Amino acid sequence: MQSATAPAVIEISKLSTHFGEHVVHRDIDLTVRRAEIFAVIGGSGSGKSTLLREMILLHRPDSGAIRVLGVDLNAIDDAQALALRQRWGVMFQHGGLFGSLTIKENIGLPLREYTALDDALIDEIAACKLALTGLKAEVGDQYPSELSGGMLKRASLARALALDPQLLFLDEPTAGLDPKSAGEVDELVLRLRDLFGLTIVMITHDLDLLWAVADRVAVLGDGCLQGVGAMRELAQIDHPAIRQFFAGARGRAAPENSPDAKAPDAENTRRSSSKPK
Repeated sequence: MQSATAPAVIEISKLSTHFGEHVVHRDIDLTVRRAEIFAVIGGSGSGKSTLLREMILLHRPDSGAIRVLGVDLNAIDDAQALALRQRWGVMFQHGGLFGSLTIKENIGLPLREYTALDDALIDEIAACKLALTGLKAEVGDQYPSELSGGMLKRASLARALALDPQLLFLDEPTAGLDPKSAGEVDELVLRLRDLFGLTIVMITHDLDLLWAVADRVAVLGDGCLQGVGAMRELAQIDHPAIRQFFAGARGRAAPENSPDAKAPDAENTRRSSSKPK
């Protein structure tokens, strides 16, 4: 759990974004602190993915300010942007791996782009990152098309970790995974934060992941920030944009999977609400 007094890693102030007449964000204020696992949730079209793109320099908001690792993204030049990108890692929802490269080559790509390390050392680092995410060494010689969904997620995460980032962005890290693989991702996210003190920002719809690993969660809706807090705090807020994540069978079952759940068989019932009846 992060400290409320830990330094800010991301600071968002009065952020507004429009696509034509459509308001995506309106005056959003957020702070993410060091070693925090911070999640952003919201319904379809709430601007979650757009916010992520704005934080990683893929989209510029119409107004407001974003500071990441102490750098003002509004005032950044090309050289500063290049340096900043080396301090964070991104795991995209669909992996974002190059199909023509092996997994080992995909992981080594950031190292070849941003460092002067020789090929042998890059391959060694790639193998270490694979092992860190729980993949066997032989996976490094396979291509993305040969991997399962869970293995692709891990391989993408290994590439995001290639440059030893201070900040990690995860876009729907458990989307499309079976319950066992999704549970393994939950554990991996916590382990990475605890081992390396990483600050982790994730976009997700996965209630089990939220209850299991998120220190705080921001809820977007109707273009605004509807609430920020721990899941147990948000569960007490009577607001339609927030209540939708806690209503119904899935919302009621998910708290059983949180670290402080009191049910002795919580692990056995993990993600049971997501399984087909």
